[in-house]
Amino acid sequence: MKRRDFIVKTSQTSLALSALGLYACKNSKEKNISEQNVVETAETSNELFFKLSLAQWSFHKALLGGTMDNLDFVAKARNLGFEGVEYVNKFFKDKAKDVTYLKEMKSRANSEGQQNVLIMVDGEGGLADANTEKRLKAIENHYKWVEAANFLGCHAIRVNLAGGVDKDDAIKAGVDSLNKLSDFAKGSNINVLVENHGGFSSNGEWMTQVFSQIANENCGTLPDFGNFCITKDKDRNCLEAYDIYKGMKELLPFAKAVSAKSYAFDANGDETTIDYLRVMEMVKAVGYKGFVGIEFEGHDVSEEEGVKATRDLLIKVGKQLS
Repeated sequence: MKRRDFIVKTSQTSLALSALGLYACKNSKEKNISEQNVVETAETSNELFFKLSLAQWSFHKALLGGTMDNLDFVAKARNLGFEGVEYVNKFFKDKAKDVTYLKEMKSRANSEGQQNVLIMVDGEGGLADANTEKRLKAIENHYKWVEAANFLGCHAIRVNLAGGVDKDDAIKAGVDSLNKLSDFAKGSNINVLVENHGGFSSNGEWMTQVFSQIANENCGTLPDFGNFCITKDKDRNCLEAYDIYKGMKELLPFAKAVSAKSYAFDANGDETTIDYLRVMEMVKAVGYKGFVGIEFEGHDVSEEEGVKATRDLLIKVGKQLS
């Protein structure tokens, strides 16, 4: 190699190494800032009467769009300062019995310092279905998710009390299903929780009638701040809605988890459709001290910005009440 070529190549190498050094320094600074945010959020949440978890559905656009993988969700939760994660079975639908995959999920949660809180189970059938054969099949379909939740170290699965036609018949069917499923879940130390998730389940009075007849202590509710639409039209516009605050008051006495739904925020950082202070006062009044899972479903800002806004609002309200 000629001396001139050697000098040029050496200079290029030095520039490349310098650039890599700057890049590494930049990444290190960004990582430190991220870790600082996590520490600050964790320290703040220690002052609250509840713990903060992140519901996976908050990032459903990213997950369905392929820009986030189910296995990467816990890292995102940690970077945003959460203590726990709430999974949705849709994002690992065929992995309920895949021990290798579940081990990886558990390992990642542990390495990120995240508590696996629960699995939201959809698409396995309505537990208040008017057709007895379909309902019994739906109960059986949930067994694998009870076992998966137990393997991951969760405390619960969230189920849907759907499929009913007549209110009274749906109560009887729902009670029977929940007792059967929670009987099964006892052996795995898993709670079976019903969310207000449309239909009869979004009617607080109806849910009260169901849970006043439930015998098992490992069966309860997962009150969601925003899911009080009973019926929708073909364009998914709400036709019949139940009062949010009445519904929360009725569901909270049976609660073993809580879902903080959010859609949009004003200039002060307050949710525009839900009075968070009023709802969280109700949550505190029943003595609830567990995880409050953030579930952002808005469209005006990105999923991450919506999650951050909900997190900050919960912290602000929590400090007022603690």
